[in-house]
Amino acid sequence: MATIAKKAGLDVALTHAEKRSLISEALPRMTTERPKRVLILPPDFTRFNSNAGELTAILYDLLAPTTQVDIMPALGTHFPMAETEIREMFGDAIPLDCFKVHDWRNDVEPLGVVPGSLISEWSGGILDYDVNVLANKILFAGYDLILSVGQIVPHEVVGMANYSKNVMVGVGGPDMINKSHFLGAAYNMERIMGRIDTPVRKLFNYGVDTFLADLPIQYILTVMAKNVDSGEMEMRGLYIGDDMETFFEGARLSQQVNLDLLDEPLKKVVVYLDPHEFKSTWLGNKSVYRTRMVIADDGDLIVLAPGLREFGEDPEIDRLIRKYGYRGTPATLDAVEKNDDIRNNLSAAAHLIHGSSEGRFRITYCPGDNMTKDEVIAAGFEAGDLTSMMARYNPETLRDGMNTLPDGEEIFYISNPALGLWALKSQFEGEE
Repeated sequence: MATIAKKAGLDVALTHAEKRSLISEALPRMTTERPKRVLILPPDFTRFNSNAGELTAILYDLLAPTTQVDIMPALGTHFPMAETEIREMFGDAIPLDCFKVHDWRNDVEPLGVVPGSLISEWSGGILDYDVNVLANKILFAGYDLILSVGQIVPHEVVGMANYSKNVMVGVGGPDMINKSHFLGAAYNMERIMGRIDTPVRKLFNYGVDTFLADLPIQYILTVMAKNVDSGEMEMRGLYIGDDMETFFEGARLSQQVNLDLLDEPLKKVVVYLDPHEFKSTWLGNKSVYRTRMVIADDGDLIVLAPGLREFGEDPEIDRLIRKYGYRGTPATLDAVEKNDDIRNNLSAAAHLIHGSSEGRFRITYCPGDNMTKDEVIAAGFEAGDLTSMMARYNPETLRDGMNTLPDGEEIFYISNPALGLWALKSQFEGEE
């Protein structure tokens, strides 16, 4: 069926009416008859800026009069959404009993195996292990239509987020989540971030195409960017379809609007983590891996993290992060080789690699009242005083990009690391 509907452009800012019109146009083309049961798979609150909340509300409003609509946020390994988060993201019109919770450890069923020979082929021989494909049982509950809603944006594991990732990870199971994350880390994050065709993308696409081909899955994909004048998020693109070409078009636009490519490495980067959105280093380390490619050797990354309260968004992963810390690839691989607990949780190992500077630059986390400096230091970071750092690097007065402070210090400021990727132009030369 390929691309059903789209509107996109570098200067586009879709209105609510335009989004509703495009979705209204697309829905009748997805099925031959009015669907009786529909499952929507939006992201969770950690992807608030995806605009998937508004799109899900539109879908519910269009479908609910004659259709049973269930909504399962694609949590992956994240915490279930609180009622306050559901209401803030999706509005007040959708009944709470429409929302289902994905349990990535217990509510999945095995679908098949991706052979290690393919992993070896895709990774250039770096890894060779089978991957068990699992997905939440709800996918097979007889829905007439499954709508995967989400944002295309540079991503540390797969290259560009969404499309098949939203299914394979968002409502997937442990083996796929663990081994896909480790595949990306072992292949080298710098070879993946911001790229469309990666070994992990091949893995996700293979899983969906091979084991879920009979399901009526359609993708509703957004490309978002911040308006430089107002600071508000705007939708540059809305793509609706069921194939890789639909995703590819959106990913190309995301590369144009979400990649900030600079001429020279940066000596000091300051990143603010909104306490509303970032409560763990599992999420907050976007400040590390979205900037790692652009920070100079012996440079500094200062992370203002007033909402920080934990490391992992899963109790076991939190324990593993505290135990092994962000100490770089050699130390993490050594831990994987010698310890069953981290070997059996390869997504945690991958995260430890992604969240390290590999010794190239300093990472100083500045936590609020819910985490101590000693905890930060024990996890492998340096720790700063939040009050004094916020006074010097005030998010209220800094603007995204280069800033010169009154005493002459130059810093590069990022108000939300989830919105893009900062890298060097030389690192993307020759990209298609």
